[in-house]
Amino acid sequence: MLKFWLSFVPLFIAVDAIGILPMFINLTEGLSRKKRDRVILQSIITAMLVALLFLAIGKVLLRLLGITVADFMIAGGLLLFLLSINDMLSMEKKQRSIDPDSLGAVPIGVPLIVGPAVLAATILLESQYGWLPTVVALIINISLAGLIFYYSHTINRFLGRSGAKTLSKLASLLLASIGIMIIRKGIMIFLKTGDSSII
Repeated sequence: MLKFWLSFVPLFIAVDAIGILPMFINLTEGLSRKKRDRVILQSIITAMLVALLFLAIGKVLLRLLGITVADFMIAGGLLLFLLSINDMLSMEKKQRSIDPDSLGAVPIGVPLIVGPAVLAATILLESQYGWLPTVVALIINISLAGLIFYYSHTINRFLGRSGAKTLSKLASLLLASIGIMIIRKGIMIFLKTGDSSII
């Protein structure tokens, strides 16, 4: 159970459903309830497929490239740190014109729900806590994102624009801290094993 929560919390922060909620509302503005529900379903299915596929083949690919646990922890932690710093310093998440038919898959499913931070965190967490806790935490977090989007207007009214932005910045700060922790663990593994343990 502890391994599940240790996997769940970083992924919850990395997905940052509350942080991308304003963008989801903007992207789906003007759509009927039926079309919006279809967009949500499409985004959840796409996000889960991409994340699980990356989890399945990511380690094999890294192993073929000779990338070790320490290598990936340091690089992945650095990526999480830089992405979170970028989110904290940017005023707004970037937005562009989108085809309504593919809206759920791109950009909501990928890269808004499952972006570089989630993919890096997934591989790192699987290496530390195992396949089952990571997969369960991943599926639950993506499903929670879908649930948050489903009740998007109610949540947005409750939090307000400033509340959602504040929570997003706090999540980015926590993700930066997790990134530093992963880098520290990667350096410790390197010093102990001489960087010899392949993922």
